[in-house]
Amino acid sequence: MTIPFISFDEMDNILNWGDVTDAMLAGHNLPKASISDGLVYRGDDTLLSRSAWIDGLGVLVKSATIVPENTAKGIPMVNGGVMLFDDETGQLEALVDFHLVTKWKTAADSLLGAKRLARPDSKNFLIVGAGTVSRNMVSAYASAFADARFMVWNRNPDNARKMVADLSDSFDILQVDDLEAAVRRADIITCATMASDPVIKGAWLQAGQHLNLIGAYRPDMREADDLALQRARIFVDSRETTVNHIGELILPIASGVISENDVIADYYDIAKGTFASTDNAEITLFKNGGGAHLDLMTAKLILQKWREA
Repeated sequence: MTIPFISFDEMDNILNWGDVTDAMLAGHNLPKASISDGLVYRGDDTLLSRSAWIDGLGVLVKSATIVPENTAKGIPMVNGGVMLFDDETGQLEALVDFHLVTKWKTAADSLLGAKRLARPDSKNFLIVGAGTVSRNMVSAYASAFADARFMVWNRNPDNARKMVADLSDSFDILQVDDLEAAVRRADIITCATMASDPVIKGAWLQAGQHLNLIGAYRPDMREADDLALQRARIFVDSRETTVNHIGELILPIASGVISENDVIADYYDIAKGTFASTDNAEITLFKNGGGAHLDLMTAKLILQKWREA
């Protein structure tokens, strides 16, 4: 049997954000995923290996290397591979381009959170960070929120300017230099950075805002300070891949700033109605942990679309 390799170039233009978020919703109506994560370090470099099995859907193993110094060499910081296995037999079903799965999974994950938690009339979007994920979030948000306007802030202003220049033909987007002022006037704030120390201050947040945190993936990383978590209603995509795995929650829980009980819901609670905003004046915070079960839901959709094509 020939195992197909599904490449980025052949499938990227076939996918759309609505189909991927729908696949995630459908996946959470299946039996709860069995998930395993592993981290291996070499200084600032990380090997992240994630696997998931969803009964009735299949099995996925995804491994990624994160090498920050690659940026200075002009090559991607994150690289990896995805293996998809048949649910019944366990046979290798497909190899799927790592960057294809990661692009659509990561941004759709946060888009689904915003659809459930942010005000539907949100128009002013702040993107903190100017990397690949930030660029994908512009496209994802624009697909679901009419008249979306984007501000971009980055520690390196040149990178923000380049992102704006690259996207300005397709989106209403501008670079900003004052992060605090931009946070205060945004409806939705999205962080996709490599920060270890918080860049978003809770004192800046305003009633009715939605804060989406993507970047932190290690136990020593976080993008929002203690006050931000205390002021917000906290949601995650998966308790299993965030609460005891990522510094965004590990550190404030350990210090007593918040407790595990302050995490209101994850995507498996959507059916119960608890993964939802209850008041347009509340601040909602969503931590995107990006577990392998979400990669599996995305990769199975990609395989389905590939077979149809």
